[in-house]
Amino acid sequence: MTDHELDVRALRKPDKHPTIFATYAGLGVGESFVLVNNHDPRHLRDEFETEYPGGYEWSYLEPGPTVWRIQITKHTTTALPRVLANTAALASAAEPDANGAIWNLPVRQRDLDANVIRLLPGGSIAEHAGPDIDVLIHVIDGTGHLITERGRLELSLGDVVWLPQHSRRQFTAGAEGIRYLTVHRRRHGLVLEPATRASSSTAGGVGV
Repeated sequence: MTDHELDVRALRKPDKHPTIFATYAGLGVGESFVLVNNHDPRHLRDEFETEYPGGYEWSYLEPGPTVWRIQITKHTTTALPRVLANTAALASAAEPDANGAIWNLPVRQRDLDANVIRLLPGGSIAEHAGPDIDVLIHVIDGTGHLITERGRLELSLGDVVWLPQHSRRQFTAGAEGIRYLTVHRRRHGLVLEPATRASSSTAGGVGV
């Protein structure tokens, strides 16, 4: 059986990678297609390594210099389970002296968002109503507190906190700052930037 050829040379640049991944998604296990391109698609291979490490095969049939033909074979029905990060390492890693995300869930084909957020000592997120998603946060370093409509929750290493959708909250890091993992249903266009120290902006995108 001859592999299907996908020639992307005439496609607009924004359409190339989505077309390639859609073609790959349509394959059965053990099936292949041959990608035809006018350059070596190294960035595409990096994306395959992020999305499907260990689950595909990439073989150059014609390595340029004017035409590249690459056989891409699907070996697994889905992306393989894998370790993405170690929160102990992220908790102890030296980071620039600023608030923000220090790790993000890198894969594109997902229905969850996950981030590790760092807030400096005294850094805060002003009172706000959360977005229309439930959120879990897991404290991996430091301390802080969460002000709800009915009181104050102290946060310390190891705490897992549920933030119901639309719940009102105000969040402040403790004297040594805080780092936490936040996980929620993927929400396209969500801004994943925490407020700066004593900021008054809302920060629904950081899971607090």
